[in-house]
Amino acid sequence: MHKWIALSSNSAYSLGMPAKTPAPVVLTGRHVRLEPLTLDHVPDLFTAGGGDEEVWRWLGRPVPRTEQELRAIAADLLAASDDYVPLAVIDLRTGRAVGWTTYMDWSARDERLEIGWTWYGRSVWRSAVNTESKLLLLTHAFEELGMGRVQWKTDHLNLRSQNAIARLGAQPEGTLRRHRLRPDGSWRSSVYFSMLSDEWPAAKSRLAERLARG
Repeated sequence: MHKWIALSSNSAYSLGMPAKTPAPVVLTGRHVRLEPLTLDHVPDLFTAGGGDEEVWRWLGRPVPRTEQELRAIAADLLAASDDYVPLAVIDLRTGRAVGWTTYMDWSARDERLEIGWTWYGRSVWRSAVNTESKLLLLTHAFEELGMGRVQWKTDHLNLRSQNAIARLGAQPEGTLRRHRLRPDGSWRSSVYFSMLSDEWPAAKSRLAERLARG
């Protein structure tokens, strides 16, 4: 299934439609294309972020030091298709994969999902890549899937991620203490954020304006 999503602020959608379960999809913007992750993306992904301590610091998996180690992580993610819809992030300037992101923890009945297990190579940090990726994901979640709630969670020490999520227009909801075991054996607390469907139109306009400003 291929979806081209117009990023104008006036696209029509119904907040009352029944929610749908997320499935592999292609979402294309001006800067990035999100497409179903495959093992064929691994060489580009390793070039983008393999062996980079800072990229993997908060991701809950040991830093992949070889392409084979990253391939194993990607294979594990792809094998968990009942729990994740993983999408490779393609930089349209180069045509190369520079990270991945997923839909996860969804319930169509409860009209909710989470965007998570996301990373980008350091070369595209502070670029349009994250902003447009989230705009595409949120547009699809609210306007195509009919979700009423999208959530994020991140390590309580990962202030860069918390600030990036807040800039999307998501609202902080609190912290689950001692929530997950890190690869080094320490415990992380998880900070939760969410956005609701009635908050989305204003957030969409702000994100589109940010992209237009470059």
